[in-house]
Amino acid sequence: MRGHRLMSARLMAAPGEVPAELARMVQALVQPGRTALVAVDGRCGSGKTALGTALGRMFGCPVVHTDDYYLPFARRARNWREVPAANMDFDRLRAEVLDPLRAGKDGVYRAYDCHADCFADEEPLPAGPLLVLEGSYSHHPDLGGYDLTVFVTCPAACREQRLRTREGEHYEMFRSCWIPLEEGYFARYGVENKADCVVDTGADGR
Repeated sequence: MRGHRLMSARLMAAPGEVPAELARMVQALVQPGRTALVAVDGRCGSGKTALGTALGRMFGCPVVHTDDYYLPFARRARNWREVPAANMDFDRLRAEVLDPLRAGKDGVYRAYDCHADCFADEEPLPAGPLLVLEGSYSHHPDLGGYDLTVFVTCPAACREQRLRTREGEHYEMFRSCWIPLEEGYFARYGVENKADCVVDTGADGR
């Protein structure tokens, strides 16, 4: 939805569940001859990856993850752990995925593995009716506009429990580094308030 509405739609859902209203919003974007772009951003542990993946299954469309577009360590600024999105390769994400699809052309998917510090093989990313981009910083203004922006959240206690379960001994890095960086980004750009749709995944209390 280019041009944000006066107020975001606020929906409740369990993790990995696509609310019926969101499904209708996405379906309305699908038109012949163009690729609709849906971006799913949100807080750590809120379930944005699960929602993005569920949308991909529901609509049979590709899902691109911002986690695959980190900058290689050799190209990161010395203070990258202190600046929101300083670890992201927005230029590559735009050049290989977003800009071609916006122009009705095919893109490519070339994931970067930050643990191995290397790139996976390049995969074709054909232009189609719909593409979902999910992950941290996917609503960053440097990536350009989308047809629909979705922000995923849930209560802080719920996120903490999920992250402790998921990350184990790595939870402290999220608490001390990644969460503050993301919250700084959300505040600076008004990410939650500007989203077309906010999905709260705390409905199950877990």
